[in-house]
Amino acid sequence: MTFNDDAGLDTSQVSDQRGGGGFPGGGLAVGGGGLGIVGLIIYLVINTLGGGGTGGSTGQGAISSQQLAQECKTGADANAKTECRVVGFVNSVQAYWSAQFRASGKRYTPATTVLFTGSTQTGCGSATSAVGPFYCPGDKHVYLDLGFFDDLKTKLGAQGGPFAQAYVVAHEYGHHVQDLLGTMDKAATGVQEGPEGSSVRLELQADCYAGVWANHAEKTTDSSGRPLLEITDQNIADGLDAAASVGDDRIQQESQGRVNPETWTHGSSAERQKWFKTGYGTGNPAACDTFTGPIT
Repeated sequence: MTFNDDAGLDTSQVSDQRGGGGFPGGGLAVGGGGLGIVGLIIYLVINTLGGGGTGGSTGQGAISSQQLAQECKTGADANAKTECRVVGFVNSVQAYWSAQFRASGKRYTPATTVLFTGSTQTGCGSATSAVGPFYCPGDKHVYLDLGFFDDLKTKLGAQGGPFAQAYVVAHEYGHHVQDLLGTMDKAATGVQEGPEGSSVRLELQADCYAGVWANHAEKTTDSSGRPLLEITDQNIADGLDAAASVGDDRIQQESQGRVNPETWTHGSSAERQKWFKTGYGTGNPAACDTFTGPIT
């Protein structure tokens, strides 16, 4: 996967709060061992346990964001630096969904991605990097510790690569799309856990939405109309590999030595790959209805 060297990056869509201090001792440390890409589940857990902070890191975060704007200006920067690559992914994903919503007569509201290290305050309460990347409906931000990309390889066994990172970003923005469409609110009224639970269905739909974006990724452009990136078949294979690495069955087998579908929140490796492929193969968000019929 390669970014167009001359493409312009829009860092206003990313807030760099790395080194900003997060929250002081105490607070709610929601931990998932870095073993899952989390969305609505973290939001529900935090609020159930008494979270609800509304701020992020300040001071140093503003300085970091200024530095990000200086360092991440072009596609060439995205090809060279992970944080700039994330900016490019965010730009591409949001360019696609903005156009898709507009074509459907809807309005897409952009979401900010917050880069942090260690811990941070969110609209869903306090969180640590242990929970992995997550989307918070409370402030409509995506939160990402870049160290998770290393965890994908060292802890979860993924092959890694730039497109594995793109899959993570696109999945979390799939949750933002669900939030804007009201899917999260509807799913919150159902049974959360289990192989057919609403949590699994939400996560699989976000995987499908990530695949839809991947189908259209080469058509996304910067503000001047220049193509942002090119992807290859190997990139898609890396995305599928990343999807499999965060399947509930694989994580449970490796961490617990057994698989218990009744406690699933994200779906099996095979299911996650299936729905990413469904989105990528069709390029149609309407094909991502994981709430009707079987999901396997």
